[in-house]
Amino acid sequence: MQRRFRLSRSEDFKRVRRTGKSYAHPLVVLVTKESDRKTNQLRVGVAAGKTVGTAVDRNRAKRLLREAMRPLLPSLASGWDLILI
Repeated sequence: MQRRFRLSRSEDFKRVRRTGKSYAHPLVVLVTKESDRKTNQLRVGVAAGKTVGTAVDRNRAKRLLREAMRPLLPSLASGWDLILI
């Protein structure tokens, strides 16, 4: 996934987690929030907690989720911030 489609700032993660809508699945949690930015672009952030495993396991899980999202980006609605946990 290109960097321009990523959520990267801590404040953005906190805003989406605090005020966004959450959808749970046994393997992943999706948190969505309409973007406050002027650019009408979809942004995706990926987070993995320590329950996933060691740092190597967490980084691999995040890489796999980012790559799974890459082909879906053109078909998703723009103007949203998403977090995959």
